[in-house]
Amino acid sequence: MSSRFAISSARVITPQGMRPAAVIVAGEQIEAVVERDAVPPGVPCEDLGELVLMPGLVDCHVHVNQPGRTHWEGFDTATRAAAAGGVTSLVDMPLNCLPVTTSVAGFDAKLADCRSNLWIDVGYWGGVVPGNLEELAGLADRGVLGCKAFLCDSGIPEFPASDEPTLRQAMRALAKAGIPLLAHAELELDGPPPDPKLDHHDYQAWLHSRPAAWEEAAIALLIRLCRETGCAVHIVHLSAASAIPLLRAARAEGLPITVETCPHYLCLCAEEVPTSATVYKCAPPVREADNREGLWAGLREGVIDLVVTDHSPCTPELKGDGDFIAAWGGIASLSLGLASVWTSAKARNIELTQVVEWMSAGPARMTGLAQKGALRPGCDADLVAFDPEATFTVTAEHLHFRHKLSPWIGRSLSGQVRRTWLRGRPIYAAPDSFTGPHGRPLLRHP
Repeated sequence: MSSRFAISSARVITPQGMRPAAVIVAGEQIEAVVERDAVPPGVPCEDLGELVLMPGLVDCHVHVNQPGRTHWEGFDTATRAAAAGGVTSLVDMPLNCLPVTTSVAGFDAKLADCRSNLWIDVGYWGGVVPGNLEELAGLADRGVLGCKAFLCDSGIPEFPASDEPTLRQAMRALAKAGIPLLAHAELELDGPPPDPKLDHHDYQAWLHSRPAAWEEAAIALLIRLCRETGCAVHIVHLSAASAIPLLRAARAEGLPITVETCPHYLCLCAEEVPTSATVYKCAPPVREADNREGLWAGLREGVIDLVVTDHSPCTPELKGDGDFIAAWGGIASLSLGLASVWTSAKARNIELTQVVEWMSAGPARMTGLAQKGALRPGCDADLVAFDPEATFTVTAEHLHFRHKLSPWIGRSLSGQVRRTWLRGRPIYAAPDSFTGPHGRPLLRHP
């Protein structure tokens, strides 16, 4: 391609809304967004017609698992799947890789292992665990965008839960470094024993084992520590709509708290989970339909800031024989985030521009990736040609990630990504043409 070119469409999503326009690209960046008939002479221009031209998505919650557990997923397969779903930047979580990204040495090992097979741009979260306080400043200096803690069992021994004193010390260090704490917000409260009448192959057994009260208690603790330390806090994968009043009050107080939720909480519901269908298992769990509507209301209100996939894959064996309690928790959906959310948003009369705000601009702001998530001059030329009217039934062939396990298989979705560009380079064309890899690490530079 020419180092300077334009792409036009009758429907371009800009920070000011959707309109006919042309995006002029110079090198790797957007030079200008102009009227369709204002492309300078001599600049080659491709017209997408009625396809929507939008910024690439920024998915800041992805478990890639490399190095160490690449048989679960890896950067090659994960970033290919992302490109096919219109994601041009993702941020990798500090677990379930080996070593976990809780030390500078662990972070350096991850960078060395992934540089050659990134199909999109990738940022990184570090981790907070008991005993790694002295590593946090070094992780920030090396370029992590923030650090994540679990307030409950993470599922792997290498990433233990953080108690209140650990969180308090870590948050003071992170505030000094200028990066946020991300938190898996569930506190394992004492409660009644599991109902022995519930078969473990019944989804209700899993749902009842992770009550919304766990999320409410964890969020209340994080709000208190945010107030005390001044550390910015990001609540990952909110599933309990009952916690929204706590978050609303914290935001009204001016506390630096942001919140994400995920496609599986917005589009699925507990009442529809089939017996033994452990592909639906995640933590916190997918809750009831009325809770789902509460999350949509929180998004509309602005208490919830963004939508990301929490792509959390594993091998087929770990999903087990249908026992929801024993199976590994995590939903794989990396290539389907946009289509699944758009399908449900459209049914609620929510505009595509709002979906793009939640999945592109919002995550870019939260991660500090100012050059991502918008079609405006100076931003990276990360572009997606999207057909919002197209419909398709999800099959395994639509899942470019490693293991073709997902609750989305067999569902009818609206909206298909036709093409994806990364920093001005074409990297994906439907149905399965990839060019690259051209991705690079996205490191924070204080």
